[in-house]
Amino acid sequence: MNTAFSAPAAESLLFSWEPPRRRKIAIIAFLTISLIAHALCFYVFQIVYPPTVALLPPPARVSVIAPDSEEGRTLLRWIDAEDPALAFTTQRPPEARLRALPAVEHIPSYRAAEPALKEVPPLTLDLRIPSAQPPGAVPFAHREAAPALGPAATAVWFSKELDALGNPTLPKPSFAASASNDESPQIVRFRVAVSSDGVIRYCFPLNSSGDPALDEQARRYLVLGRFSQSLIITEKADRSLAWGIATVEWGNDVTRPKVTPTGAVTP
Repeated sequence: MNTAFSAPAAESLLFSWEPPRRRKIAIIAFLTISLIAHALCFYVFQIVYPPTVALLPPPARVSVIAPDSEEGRTLLRWIDAEDPALAFTTQRPPEARLRALPAVEHIPSYRAAEPALKEVPPLTLDLRIPSAQPPGAVPFAHREAAPALGPAATAVWFSKELDALGNPTLPKPSFAASASNDESPQIVRFRVAVSSDGVIRYCFPLNSSGDPALDEQARRYLVLGRFSQSLIITEKADRSLAWGIATVEWGNDVTRPKVTPTGAVTP
């Protein structure tokens, strides 16, 4: 009993390894039918239906409107009737005259106000020759004197970096130029360094006034200056030196050497 039921079960698990002959025949048949169908379609669309022919556009035509024909005259009359310029133009009535003046009576001006007549000058004329020196005072034009220039002292300014140090105390200015020329010396500038006790420790010239003697006098003048110590102690105690710019503008208090008639220069 066991051998009878085990044989069919073993045969159902085996694969069929026979070559698919029927499938090859079917594929060949389909390819043959497709080739015949393509050839038939190619024949139908190439022989039965003729190919398209490109037609050239018609030549351009120009129509001229002339009053020789009735159609031309009718079209010209329609164009004149539909002209928008005439439709929006104010036309005067045919009975109205161009540039017609209003019916106003002219009244001359001499009827409204009678003009005042002028008197006729006398016929006696003064034929005497006028005098070359007529009587009268001769006007004198007095020239105004130029105001005298007052004394202008030499001024010193310090830059904003030194404003917190207070007002500087400078000695009395006393400068003497080494040359006797009339040109005023140029403004000279110095870079100064102020210590914590208000003393100017360093003073370096940035430009020259044209006179080396005046430059040295200005440097010594600045070194002798002092700043208020109260602001320095409260605000600048943490800084050893405060740098700034000092500007010296010369006035007319600078003395110049006297020149003798022999050409010698005396101080």
